[in-house]
Amino acid sequence: MNLAKTYSYLKNDLNTIEDALNKVIQAEHPVLREASTQLLRAGGKRIRPVFVLLSGRFGDFNMDEIKTIAVSLELIHMATLVHDDVIDEATLRRGKPTIKHHYGNRVAMYTGDYILARALESITTIEKAAIHQSLSQAIVEVCVGEIEQIKDKYNINQNLRHYLRRIKRKTALLIATSCKLGAISAGLSEEHINKLYKYGYYIGMSYQIIDDILDFTSTSKVLGKPSGNDLRQGNITLPVLIAMRDHNFAELLTNVFHVPSEIKDEDIKELITKINQSDVIEQSYQLSERYLLKALDTIHDFPNHRAKQTLENIARYIGKRRS
Repeated sequence: MNLAKTYSYLKNDLNTIEDALNKVIQAEHPVLREASTQLLRAGGKRIRPVFVLLSGRFGDFNMDEIKTIAVSLELIHMATLVHDDVIDEATLRRGKPTIKHHYGNRVAMYTGDYILARALESITTIEKAAIHQSLSQAIVEVCVGEIEQIKDKYNINQNLRHYLRRIKRKTALLIATSCKLGAISAGLSEEHINKLYKYGYYIGMSYQIIDDILDFTSTSKVLGKPSGNDLRQGNITLPVLIAMRDHNFAELLTNVFHVPSEIKDEDIKELITKINQSDVIEQSYQLSERYLLKALDTIHDFPNHRAKQTLENIARYIGKRRS
């Protein structure tokens, strides 16, 4: 199953959003314009706009408003990617050179700021206070999550709660907010708004867990960046947390992380091999599956609408992701 096929009937709406994204990020300054356009052309699943579109279809669908929300959320996501690449010193994003690699840290940081500013400027045309409040709260939490991730780099004294809280802020919050803002725009009841928010949260948690799994099981070509990259950056993800229950693995990881600047590729490869030779990956998928089941249960009593069927299909696709 291809993820895009599950919502192929949204193609025209997504093309409209893509055109709007391209228009919004245009800048008078050539460097800002080129850097922003480079990031947009690198592609992406545009999953946040998809969730805005689907949630909006449960009520009074207003394409102009939905488009504006979707564009703003995708731009906020893009801005965080630019900043992440600077922090992680990443040279590749989706298999292409990052803005940081192409233009340097300073230009990359200001490009991220510019994209964020354009996102906030775009959404000011909507006069619903609840949308602005929810979006602001999400941005604050995303920033807190980024600080926490920096603080926890190469820190092996972490537990599952640390990890889950981090991926909530890193990924799940913007997906949950996408569902919520689409629902608010459509004038849904508070109950249905909350249920769609929870659906997005559970989907986002599962999605990030599987991303973290694929960092160990997929190839650099598929990932668009080096495999094991999270581990190289000192980020303790779910497979590593589970693997650390084994004393020998924990001791090896402690030794590898002791002097981050001296970590060698062979050290990372050894850790990846040990993870893949154990049942750690399967245990990680089991936690992802629990979140997906919660997502499906959350929208179980929704009307038998095409948008509901699509949300269910997306959840099932995510559960089957292996590359």
